[in-house]
Amino acid sequence: MSNFRPSGARLWDSLMEFSRIGATAKGGNNRQTLTDLDGEARALLQRQAEAAGATLVLDRVGNMALTRPGRDPSRKPVAIGSHLDTQPTGGKFDGVLGVLVGLEILRALDEAGIETEAPVMLINWTNEEGARFSPPMMGSGAAMGIFPEAEVLAKTDSAGAVFGDELSRIGWAGAADPAALQDLEAYFEVHIEQGPQLEKRGLDLGIVTHALAQHWFEVTVTGENAHGGSVMAGRRDAMMGAAEMMLAIEKAALAAGARATVGRLTVHPDSRNVVPDRVWFSLDTRHDDEHMLADLAAVLRGEAAAIGARRNVAIAVEDFWISPATPFATALVDRLRDSAETRQIPYQEMPTAIGHDAVYCARRVPTVMVFTPCHGGISHNEAESITPEWAEAGLLVVADAVLATAGVAKG
Repeated sequence: MSNFRPSGARLWDSLMEFSRIGATAKGGNNRQTLTDLDGEARALLQRQAEAAGATLVLDRVGNMALTRPGRDPSRKPVAIGSHLDTQPTGGKFDGVLGVLVGLEILRALDEAGIETEAPVMLINWTNEEGARFSPPMMGSGAAMGIFPEAEVLAKTDSAGAVFGDELSRIGWAGAADPAALQDLEAYFEVHIEQGPQLEKRGLDLGIVTHALAQHWFEVTVTGENAHGGSVMAGRRDAMMGAAEMMLAIEKAALAAGARATVGRLTVHPDSRNVVPDRVWFSLDTRHDDEHMLADLAAVLRGEAAAIGARRNVAIAVEDFWISPATPFATALVDRLRDSAETRQIPYQEMPTAIGHDAVYCARRVPTVMVFTPCHGGISHNEAESITPEWAEAGLLVVADAVLATAGVAKG
């Protein structure tokens, strides 16, 4: 509709306004979940969305659902969302971009006086980052039935603070059932890519078709202590066994076209002149194809047995978490594609290898994501950076698709 004009300039101003809440000296944001700063950002979002005609419903894990009514009361809401919380040294755009795209769509609808057939909803999910309370994506996970609500509310941070208590302390504990957010007609999420592909290819947009399968492990290598001055022949060195295992992981993942990351490692006894008897490390593997990922797991277990036998150490590879490959809704992908082509915005279709609220939503609700480029692929970093033009491209394409999905009331 010619009078429906979402504003890229106003979106950018909103991004800069929210970036002042929890601003860091290096130009990023520290607005961790359920802190006073998170509460301040939530209050600002509520005021601005209500000024655009939305009404807040707050659920028991703190998810904010801000809804602009539609003409047809039988229609389920069409939702746009993401998260306001950040990493301790986060950037200005991760998460908040998707929330403020939704806010700008509400504002543009209100300014144009457009009545949609279906309600249009803006969602701020609680604790997407998992920086303060682990695991990540707790709000959407509780809503979509991935995590029990009681388990979420009982989680503690490193200082012993309890999730539910902190939610109440900052004034954002609601009464609604989180599972009500499964009752959506569609869910859209805009996010920075957190990778370099779009920028490298000179593209303004990524239309996300699916999420990669993930299989996380915990690997424990057990050997025997020895003095650092002892001869090396015959040592049962857990560290060297772990190092060889990590190289085997890299080689196997490259051969399979997978992604593998060792992100955490602990050593016992952690002394400079003692051969370690125990090394533990985390392993994150990801692939488009669940069967290929399962094959990779089998290869890694075989490598563990061979390396263990060769070095006279025990290597245990234990499952920690498995997430299936998750397709996004074809009809919504088609709407985004139609908008990008109509607006002549250069794009590519691509998967996400990173967990987002949309990945959990897609298990219960027709869902799709849009990526905008970010400079150098840098994210979870105070140097995180995008351009106003990239933000606007994501806004316009999603706004078109939201309006096409919700429908415009006639007569």
